[in-house]
Amino acid sequence: MNYARAVAARSADPQATRAAILGAARVQFGRHGFERTTIRAVAAAAEVDPALVMHYFRNKDGLFAAASELDVEIPDLTSVPPERVASVLLPLFAKAWSPEGALLPLLRAAATNRAAADALAGMFTRLVAPALGTVAVDRPDERAALIGAHLVGVAVGRHIIGLPPLVAMDDDTLAEWLGPVFAHYLTSRAPTGAV
Repeated sequence: MNYARAVAARSADPQATRAAILGAARVQFGRHGFERTTIRAVAAAAEVDPALVMHYFRNKDGLFAAASELDVEIPDLTSVPPERVASVLLPLFAKAWSPEGALLPLLRAAATNRAAADALAGMFTRLVAPALGTVAVDRPDERAALIGAHLVGVAVGRHIIGLPPLVAMDDDTLAEWLGPVFAHYLTSRAPTGAV
């Protein structure tokens, strides 16, 4: 299919076409990372011409940026007891780091792609840290960073490395394990050497 025919094909429902491309891109980036994902592979998975991918997203960087946008709304945690924070946050992140979620491509790419690392850090700074700061007894940035690092580590262990016990563990059990750890991060006394 040439570009003119591809543009004509999208007139049926451009939003559905764009959504199909993004869904396919998330799966491809999540499975193969940024470097090994191609525009052609995404187009084939979305059952569209590669020209449509280029039309909507200009290039692979644009496609990756759009596929990595997190639409996660962190709830107000001010009235959540610290030991329940993991139970509130984990379902949101489990969905975002699933194979179809926007977080997994970022995790795969962040080690080798500065834009992906920046996007991941920006998401944390913009969405997660302020919510966790409302529960922290002091030093909210440091306490939130510890929880963020823990969540990233669990996601990497579960979905990239594939540690069998983490892969097999259901989200409710994982939240039970993480509950006391997150409460410790949020409420324990800061180390004496901390500035």
